[in-house]
Amino acid sequence: MKNTSFKDNSNNVKSLFKRVYTKELENNKNKTVYDLFQWKTVDVFLKDYKTSKVIVDMKDLEFPEQYSQNACNIIASKYFRRAGVPNSVGYENSMRMVAHRLVSFWSEALVDEGIIENDEEKSIFYDEMVYGLLNQMYAPNSPQWFNTGLAQSYNIRGNKQGSFYYDEKLKKVVESEDSYTRTQASACFIVSIEDKLLGNHSISEQFVTETKLFKGGSGTGTNFSTLRAKGEKLSGGGVSSGLMSFLKGLDRNAGAIKSGGTTRRAAKMVCLDVDHPEIMEFITWKAKEEEKVRALGKMGYDMDIDGEAYETVSGQNSNNSIRFSDNFMTKVKNLHNDPEEEIELNGRMDSNLDSKIKVQEIWNAFNDSAWQCADPAPQFDDTFNAWHTCPAGEDGLLGAKHNRINSTNPCGEYAFLDDSSCNLASINVFKFYNHSDKSIDIDGYIHLVGLVQLALEASIHWGQYPTEDIARKTYMFRTTGLGIANIAALFMVMGHPYDSEESRTLAASLIGIMTGYSYYVSSLMAEKIGTFEKYDINKDYMLRVIRNHARVSGSLDSEYEDLNYEPVKVNHDLLNSLNLGSISNALIKTWKAAVLKGEAFGFRNAQVSVIAPTGTISFAMDCTATSIEPFFSHIVYKKLVGGGYMTVVNPVIEMSLENLGYTKEQIEDILNYVLRKETANENGYEYEKIADGKIEDAPHLKEEHYAIFDTANKCGSGERYIKPMGHVNMVAAITPLISGAVSKTVNLPKNASVQDFKNVVLKSWELGVKGITLYRDSSKAAQPLNTSLLTESDDVNLESLTYAQLLKKAKEMQAHKHYTRRDKPEGIRYGTTHPAQIEDVKIYTTINRRENGEISEVYITTDREGTIITGLLNSLSKSISVMLQYHVPPKDIARMLRGQKYEPYGFVQKHPYIKYVSSISDLISKIIDIELGDFSRCQVKPEDYVSTTIEKSPFSQHPISTTPSETVSIESSNTSHSKPEGEKLYGVTCPTCSGTKMVMNGTCKVCLDCGSTTGCS
Repeated sequence: MKNTSFKDNSNNVKSLFKRVYTKELENNKNKTVYDLFQWKTVDVFLKDYKTSKVIVDMKDLEFPEQYSQNACNIIASKYFRRAGVPNSVGYENSMRMVAHRLVSFWSEALVDEGIIENDEEKSIFYDEMVYGLLNQMYAPNSPQWFNTGLAQSYNIRGNKQGSFYYDEKLKKVVESEDSYTRTQASACFIVSIEDKLLGNHSISEQFVTETKLFKGGSGTGTNFSTLRAKGEKLSGGGVSSGLMSFLKGLDRNAGAIKSGGTTRRAAKMVCLDVDHPEIMEFITWKAKEEEKVRALGKMGYDMDIDGEAYETVSGQNSNNSIRFSDNFMTKVKNLHNDPEEEIELNGRMDSNLDSKIKVQEIWNAFNDSAWQCADPAPQFDDTFNAWHTCPAGEDGLLGAKHNRINSTNPCGEYAFLDDSSCNLASINVFKFYNHSDKSIDIDGYIHLVGLVQLALEASIHWGQYPTEDIARKTYMFRTTGLGIANIAALFMVMGHPYDSEESRTLAASLIGIMTGYSYYVSSLMAEKIGTFEKYDINKDYMLRVIRNHARVSGSLDSEYEDLNYEPVKVNHDLLNSLNLGSISNALIKTWKAAVLKGEAFGFRNAQVSVIAPTGTISFAMDCTATSIEPFFSHIVYKKLVGGGYMTVVNPVIEMSLENLGYTKEQIEDILNYVLRKETANENGYEYEKIADGKIEDAPHLKEEHYAIFDTANKCGSGERYIKPMGHVNMVAAITPLISGAVSKTVNLPKNASVQDFKNVVLKSWELGVKGITLYRDSSKAAQPLNTSLLTESDDVNLESLTYAQLLKKAKEMQAHKHYTRRDKPEGIRYGTTHPAQIEDVKIYTTINRRENGEISEVYITTDREGTIITGLLNSLSKSISVMLQYHVPPKDIARMLRGQKYEPYGFVQKHPYIKYVSSISDLISKIIDIELGDFSRCQVKPEDYVSTTIEKSPFSQHPISTTPSETVSIESSNTSHSKPEGEKLYGVTCPTCSGTKMVMNGTCKVCLDCGSTTGCS
């Protein structure tokens, strides 16, 4: 590594204003920061896949030359202001405009706050921040892009929206005059609720507050443990209807409002303490609702996440979490010694509801529910509060419930006092890697960290908030949330497996530097303009937390204070052995500086860092991986200017192989292998099969390098993927070096057991993880995503083909050299006819077989004689039959047709097993599956059907074998050659573009097509 190091020449805020990336402008007054980039014009055209409705159609947009079409699409469609802009087109049509709008607002706010003193500092801050934004080195969270600077740059002010801010001169909260003079920059909110029906913080006000937040596109988190349980006495007589009744009402409200007035589901976190009397009902709530969805699916209702089945059940608009105490988890750990361990459930207002319950009962129900539907998730209450910088809150009442960390935001990364907010930004760490000399520009990274923290502070100074309490507390504590993105790319290019001590140490170090330097910058601001308002009554507690961070970083050698566990500490010996001494030195120096300066002057911000999902903004920065997540796949679908896609290999792979010493020829062979077309053999007949991203067994690739290229899920026909504990260990390594928490989901294969869930949750608590989400593949009733891409390219998997492509493929197969012989059936053959009716269209599908039982023909007819649909079905029948006669496996044809959606679709009559389909193609897919003995995708299954044993079709004498499920051990190594599936892609249709490439991103989901996220950032 290049010998770079953190140079602590700073001793005040003024020293932060230096030119690092814009030195060229120092002596050249004729140039601006925008002249440092080459620019291009692009068109952005996006439409809804389902309805073909045009979402965006914008021409001649200006972006820096290095931006991908995907980044241009996402920024233009999500973040360009599209009304009221005073230019010739009436909307933002250049990234220059967006950069100026954002950075000029931050600059002016810092001048007003007294942090920037003169024009030179203002000019440097402006140029460096514009450069960083245009160079995709950092990005603020979405509300900044939406709201910041509209009044200052375009005189777009809007009307009063019931927003508030704290007036420093008046020393009180006042209502904002309009929508945009101040910015609503926060994405994360935590809201309190009290056990009363009317008034401030009441149950009824919760409806109003959540509605206001959802309308603005933000998310909210609340701990509802204050609400009385069902049956508790009321002061006016009678008894409470209970916690769950109100949660269901709030859930309905969230479903009705959606988010930001769009079709996106509201982002909402619901927390409950483990000692609440209704804890068992809350734990099993969503699992029981999933059972209802499956039952409705059997009756023919649409089981898509936005379909009729899910719309009729409750609990679908929130992430649910249980707040586990150390006391509870200690008893869980001791269950093997004492399975009769109990805890007390306490009535909120009525001791008559106090009772005892076995820990085992709660523990089993919790993990079983999470196994069934991914909810609820664990949050470890005492671990959160051990790192709480402000446990004295506003009033100095240490230990008071309202001064604890009781909840998080919807994605789980922001954790602080109730009625507080946080605005976020993320740094693209891969941008600081120099491939030519294999170095990390740690000084440049630190420089940008400092400047972005100033921008986040500026957004608080000129910010506004949805409630008076949030406005007051945000002013009083000034929490910010800086994070990172794209670190998996850094791991891979440097040759470190995601699940390795090397990667965890590098991640902890870079995140530790970010947090340590952010606190140091916060102390410089405190020295200049003062600490956050409530610093003094929280000073001792905050400094204790800062010292504990410093101990984890290796900057202090003393014992941890008030921690009942040993955090994962940074391994400096390993850093030095990896030639990362500059990072080691920077980490130690930043935290020493943060401690010394903080002890002397305090801090301007109560918190400074989180690890958010960074879905949409990661794509805006052209990151190849989001947040701290590993890669999803080695195949990248690159959007083209005129629409469509080009399939390419993840570009980081080539850089990694170069660093590992492979030759150009070897690298070319390996990349071709990942995108290869190979010859497959089925029943003695050869045909060409398109591969799906598998990299193991590639020519020249050494087996000891396989782990470097492991991904979150299996890549196609490959068997390797990152094991669950690989995710847990990563979170454990970085958690003690951030202010907040980590938004992270542990992905488990579909045949993971409930015991596997127990192991992950218990180990997470033991390692000091604050909170984590577990998802088992296929645990949701919604249809899993087809991992192939629907494109107009010829090089697509069979399951991705449209009708036109299908016909073309059939013709190609006739002439293809690998298909040596068409085995056309002759004479009389036997078959089975499947009658079905979709809406008022009757479909008759006949499956014919050869004497040996092989499927040889598929005939599809309808009662609609002389219609277009008849012609299409005849063409489809012929295409499928020709493919079968060239011995294309029926299972591949079924996969090809599966999940296609067009009219007619919906409830199916007259078929004993199929009750719902998304199209006629989907119907044929299910019928072929049945003929192969596979009823797993049917709503109704034969009484004697067992999916994990030898399956036998009732229509064939030829049994179909499947592999029995295997138990998954989370303690095994990071490599896998076992059979459990590792798919991590989800079949939730994107509500914005109707695309099907929604993937898990932290605890939220993000669309790989348009960048829409189900989270709040």
